[in-house]
Amino acid sequence: MRLLFRISIAVLLTLFFFQSCKKTTKTAVEIEENYVVKNYTKQEVDIEMRDGVKLHTTIYSPKDASKEYPIIMQRTPYSSRPYGEGRLRTRIAPNINMMREGYIVVYQDVRGRWMSEGHYENMRAYVPNKTDSTQVDESSDTYDTIEWLVNNVENNNGRVGLWGISYPGFYATYGTIDPHPALKASSPQACIGDFFFDDFHHNGAYLLSYFRATSLFGTPRPNGDQPIDTAWYTLPDIGTEDQYDFFLEAGSLKNLNSFFEYGLKDEVSLAPDGMTDDFFWNELKEHPNYDDLWQRRGLIQHLDKTKSHVATMIVGGWFDAEDLYGPLETYKNIEKHNEGAYNTMVFGPWDHGRWARRSERNLVGNYYFGDSISVYYQDHIETKFFHHFLKGEGDGKTGLPEAYVFDSGKKEWSELPAWPPKEAVKQRMFLSENQELTTAQKGAVGIDFISDIKKPVPYSEDIKSVFTPRKYMTDDQRFAARRSDVLVFETEVLEEDLTLAGPIAANLKVATTGTGADWIVKIIDVHPADVETHEEMQDHLKMSNYHLMVRSEVLRGRFRNSFSNPEPFTPNKKTDVNITLQDVYHTFKKGHKLQVQVQSTWFPLIDLNPQTYVENIFKAEDEDFKTQTHTVFTDSSLEFSILE
Repeated sequence: MRLLFRISIAVLLTLFFFQSCKKTTKTAVEIEENYVVKNYTKQEVDIEMRDGVKLHTTIYSPKDASKEYPIIMQRTPYSSRPYGEGRLRTRIAPNINMMREGYIVVYQDVRGRWMSEGHYENMRAYVPNKTDSTQVDESSDTYDTIEWLVNNVENNNGRVGLWGISYPGFYATYGTIDPHPALKASSPQACIGDFFFDDFHHNGAYLLSYFRATSLFGTPRPNGDQPIDTAWYTLPDIGTEDQYDFFLEAGSLKNLNSFFEYGLKDEVSLAPDGMTDDFFWNELKEHPNYDDLWQRRGLIQHLDKTKSHVATMIVGGWFDAEDLYGPLETYKNIEKHNEGAYNTMVFGPWDHGRWARRSERNLVGNYYFGDSISVYYQDHIETKFFHHFLKGEGDGKTGLPEAYVFDSGKKEWSELPAWPPKEAVKQRMFLSENQELTTAQKGAVGIDFISDIKKPVPYSEDIKSVFTPRKYMTDDQRFAARRSDVLVFETEVLEEDLTLAGPIAANLKVATTGTGADWIVKIIDVHPADVETHEEMQDHLKMSNYHLMVRSEVLRGRFRNSFSNPEPFTPNKKTDVNITLQDVYHTFKKGHKLQVQVQSTWFPLIDLNPQTYVENIFKAEDEDFKTQTHTVFTDSSLEFSILE
């Protein structure tokens, strides 16, 4: 059956974050479906920014006007709907506790989206040292909005908080840069930090998993910079449920251009300024390197401009396939540049945004981590953070730790005074012959494998037609370990627990018969045979000998020395390729094994590397794609941060 994705992302996100699961907690059930209608009034206003552009803003205020309330705001490109008098959301605020306790809850369509005026730019570049009202960015729009709210919304207590997940998380971070004095707390969650390392790329490799999302962010509004209250974009219909087969048959990325020739639901003549295609797809294909376009839009490098009067709590999921780089780097850079500021992090066993749901049993894909983990986060962490800074003392003494992190191996929370833990020690392990992962180097011989461009390694054995894949982050990796084009290295059965806490550095020594290659490293927790299988696992799988993927990352080999200035490999020359894998907090328990897998394709999560060097892979010819033989040398190593 062909899927025609014409439903707006706003609706998808609303369903994802607020629709009840089959299994919910008693607390969630106790909230009436008409709670918001009974307890809040809604007004829609158009707030004028300093350059005259008006941003559409929806305000939910408690009906009880006998006291003052703080303002909690989300700025979003996904719509502040429902629009119109008498139409209210059924769930508002970051969680049901805050909805019940009473906050003035604000949603705003960001500049250029939905009912807001203006021109939209993906990850709008920050403008430092603004000199006049024509210089605007998301920081100034947040500032101007807060200024209007605190002066015009009745019964507000003068304190404002920001929150958002994914793209709204990016705006929650942005508001902390050159912030309004009334902004007291912000919680960027799964926040995008840089499109070259989040979402659409990973270390320069284009994520085919985001192919369908391109129109969402790149289709111009049919009426230009004027508001529109219905979805104006169409997501590509690839005509099959088999993404692997579709992208393999498509070949070069240039063969996908036809999906973005029009990018509008209606007639091409509706496009502004004669634009007849998807401008974001053009940006992707015309800027394959980390050039000025991407560098200007990155937010991480501007976090030295946040202010200490804004308390921040960065939230992320250890198994977030979309935005893991962003929240980790946001926390670390705020920490680096704002000594003495209240800046904490919360990382749990979640995929993208799952902490916003109140599931009784918490799983990512097939892997079960425990009960009511998200409920605990909402009730005892998120609510406590915002309540303290927006309703309470606001003095930084929240009772919350610097790092609230979930050990995904022990399946329990830890409260740590720093992240990464200062007591963690570095330990190097080498990729040795006979599939061994050893603490001592055993020679420097080469291990060859053939990277067949017609049979790339799939990212999962369970590839479906999805908007973006999520479950693969915890998928059983046995299917990959049994392939000849995936190299496997593992320890002996562990005689005691081994806890990894922090980033992982893979220092590969490689060679290739070609001039281009990608390199993928996966960290695997091999479970023993006697582990019980839980009820939600797919029927064809068992937990016995389950190969849990704990962390994984790709590096497009052309960027091994610089993301801005790519270079080819010299055929058959031994070459260093260093890959930074994002942080983990995982205990490999006694009786388990630590395994490392190395491969060169990961399809169709990322696009195919031609394996011959071309200036721009988005414009490679079909004949550029060649099967090559790759070599990994046994003086390659990984450096782990280990808690002893």
